[in-house]
Amino acid sequence: MGLKDAAVIDVHAHVVIAETMGAAGPFGPEIGQHPDGMPWFRVGSYRLDGVRYVGGPFMEADLRVQRMDQAGIDVQVLSPNPLTYFHFIDPAAAVTFCRTHNEALARIVAAHPGRLAAFAALPLQDPAAAVAELEHAVTSLGFLGGYIGTDSPVPLDHPSLDQFYAACVRLDVPLFIHPGPAGLDGPPGDPNLKRFDLDVVIGFAAQETIAVATLIYGGVLDRHPQIDICLSHGGGSSAYLLGRMERAARKRPWSPPELRQDGAFEERYARLWFDNHLNSERSEHFFEQIVGRERLVYGTNFSGWDAPDLGTAHRPAPDLADNARRLLRVGKAR
Repeated sequence: MGLKDAAVIDVHAHVVIAETMGAAGPFGPEIGQHPDGMPWFRVGSYRLDGVRYVGGPFMEADLRVQRMDQAGIDVQVLSPNPLTYFHFIDPAAAVTFCRTHNEALARIVAAHPGRLAAFAALPLQDPAAAVAELEHAVTSLGFLGGYIGTDSPVPLDHPSLDQFYAACVRLDVPLFIHPGPAGLDGPPGDPNLKRFDLDVVIGFAAQETIAVATLIYGGVLDRHPQIDICLSHGGGSSAYLLGRMERAARKRPWSPPELRQDGAFEERYARLWFDNHLNSERSEHFFEQIVGRERLVYGTNFSGWDAPDLGTAHRPAPDLADNARRLLRVGKAR
C-alpha cells in the first residue's frame, strides 16, 4: 500500500509530537494532566483542557494506523497541530520549533512506510526562513508540501511572501492552509468568538473565507499562476458567498482591472483546492454543486472533535484519491 495505489487518502490529519514539547521556548508547547486525570495542553497563556493527546492517535503512530484500518483509510498525510503554528512568536524560536517538528515527523513517517506521509511546519513570520525550511523538508525529508495557518503578522497577499510562494512553485509542491484559534501567540481576535468554542466552530470558517478572498483579491494567484493551494473545510463559507465575492470583484472601487471582467473571479476560485471536511453530506453536496469535484480532496481531522466516527463515515469516491495524487504530485519526478 502507498500513495500510488491507495483508494482513500486523508489529507487533513494533524499530529502532536512529543519531541516538540518546549521547542518554542516560553510558548511551549507543554502537556500534562490535572490531579483528577484530565489532560491539558498549553501554548503560551492558552490552555486546552480535556483532549487526550498522550496515549491517543495524535501522538501514538501505531495506534493511529490501527484506527486508520478501522476507518478504511489507506494513507494519511500528517500536518502540524493548529495550536502550534507559532506564526507570531520570535522568528528564531519559530525556526527552532519547525525544524524540531519536521525532523521528528520525518522519523514517524519513516517508521510507517506506505501509510503515513507529511506536510512541513513553517516559520511564516520569516519568509526567507520559511523558504529554507520548506526546501529542507521537501528535498531532505521527503515531505509532500508546506502547511501554514491563515493568520500571520502580514496578510497572505503581502509582497514579502512572494518569495515563499515562488519556492512552492519551484519545488513543485502544494501549499495547505488551515486556521488556528486566534490569540494563541498573536492578536486576540473577536471577543465574541471566545464563547461556545466559536473561535473554532465559526471562526475557522471565517478565517478560511478571508484567506480565499485575500489570495484572489490580493493577486497571489495572478503573481504565481502555477501555485496549488488547498484550503481546509471546503474553504470556509466561500462557496456560499461565491456570488457576493464575485460581485465585489466586478463592482467595488478597490478591485483591480483583471478581476472586473465577467467570470474572472470564478476562474481564479476554480484554481484553488479544498478538502471536503464539512461534517455534513448535505453541505458536501451543496459545495460540489457550486465548485465541482475536480479540485476536491478527502479530509477527516482524524481523531479530532469533529472527525467522523470510526466505521460510520461514508467511504469517499475513488476520484478524490486520484485528485489527491494530482495535488501531491504522486508519481511525478522532481
